[in-house]
Amino acid sequence: MHDANYLFPPPPVPSLPIRGSDVRFPVRRIFCVGRNYLAHALEMGSTVDKATMRPFYFMKDAGSIVESGATVPYPSGTQNYQHELELVVAIGQHGFRVDAADAPALIFGYAAGLDMTRRDLQFMLREQSRPWDLAKNAEQAAVCTEVVPAAGRPVPDKGTIRLQVNGETRQESDLSMVIWSIPELIADLSNFYHLQPGDLIYTGTPEGVGAVVPGDRLKGYIEGVTTLTLTIGQPE
Repeated sequence: MHDANYLFPPPPVPSLPIRGSDVRFPVRRIFCVGRNYLAHALEMGSTVDKATMRPFYFMKDAGSIVESGATVPYPSGTQNYQHELELVVAIGQHGFRVDAADAPALIFGYAAGLDMTRRDLQFMLREQSRPWDLAKNAEQAAVCTEVVPAAGRPVPDKGTIRLQVNGETRQESDLSMVIWSIPELIADLSNFYHLQPGDLIYTGTPEGVGAVVPGDRLKGYIEGVTTLTLTIGQPE
C-alpha cells in the first residue's frame, strides 16, 4: 500500500507504557462498564439484578487517554467533576463471541484507571434520556497507568481497590465485590464487538465517587496491580 497523503498530519497513536518493556501498548478503543459494583449503583440511584440484567457499556475516545502522573486542567462545562477508580483490562488477542472460560486468553495485562466524569452533565443527560457523551467522553478523562503484563497469572478476582484525594480515602472496596467478573464482561462484550489488540476495558468503580477541585492530588491503588496518581490543574 502506498503512503497516503493527508490534508494535515494525523494525530499520533494513543499509547501506554508497558511495565518491564521499552515498547508501548497502542490504544485502539476504550470500553467502560457501568454500575458493576452494587454499592456504586445504589449511590447513583439505581440497582442491579444480575439474574435479570446484563452489563451495559459506554465508550471514551482513545484520544482521551492521559498517563498516570499527569496534571490535567479542570474541564469546561461542569461544576461537579468526579473521580471513578477502576481496574482496567488490556486486550491483546482478537476475540468474537467467546465463552467466559476462554476469555482470559484474550488478556494482555492490567492497569489502574480513572473514569473522570462531568457528573452534573451526566445527571442532566440521564434525566433527558440522552447519551452520556458530554459527561463521560471528555478530553483527558481516561487516566491510565502503565500496563502490567498478565504473564499467565490468574485473572484478578479479589484485592483492595482504593482512591485517596489529598491523603483522604474516598473510595475503598474489594475486587471481589464486582457484579460481573472480568471473564464474564469480556464474553458479554464480545457478543457485540470483535475485540481487538489495543482495546481497553474499564471494569467499573466502587462506591465513594466524589467531586474534585483544582489543586487536588489523587492517588489510586489496586492490590497486586499498580498505583495511579493524578493532579487536577486550573481550568483553561
